[in-house]
Amino acid sequence: MGVLTDPKPRVKPRNAAGGQAHPSGDPRFKLIDRTLKRFSYQQDALIEVLHTAQEAFGFLEDDLLVYVAHQLKLPLSWVYGVATFYHFFSLAPQGEHSCIICMGTACYVKRAAEIVSALQAEFGVEAGNTTADGKLSLNTARCLGSCGLAPVLVMDGDVVARQTPEEALARVRELLLGAARTPEAMSELTPLSATEA
Repeated sequence: MGVLTDPKPRVKPRNAAGGQAHPSGDPRFKLIDRTLKRFSYQQDALIEVLHTAQEAFGFLEDDLLVYVAHQLKLPLSWVYGVATFYHFFSLAPQGEHSCIICMGTACYVKRAAEIVSALQAEFGVEAGNTTADGKLSLNTARCLGSCGLAPVLVMDGDVVARQTPEEALARVRELLLGAARTPEAMSELTPLSATEA
């Protein structure tokens, strides 16, 4: 039986940014570390750190939430609560395109629920999920703060106002089809006649 004279340290080595080195060695964690350092590891920087993490990784997986909680010395439940409260954050991979439908009171009374139902039926995806082909993420938000434009959608970051279910379907179809078309193919399209629409 031997005695260890030089045991491994219990604390992980710190990286250049001053935080714990992430065991995966993924360089994207350096972006998070920079944000942590910029805000001096202050707990009130949680939302900014989560934004950076989502920009770097595309979504907030469990490993990221644990890392952020550890670095800011916050309970994981607190970090998870913030990540699930704000509609901007996603805990699952997102599609190539996104459509967020406002479900606030003004939008709801102007048929936002019908828009959600129409999109779910057309694309075979429940709100809060991504289509099987990874092309479209369909989400709802409690309120987007644009009540005068109700009902409101945010499509790939662009606000689209005063939509009907039919208009919303057409816009999302165009968004998905437009991404697959080349400029040459787009110029060959002819508008639908009134009987075709």
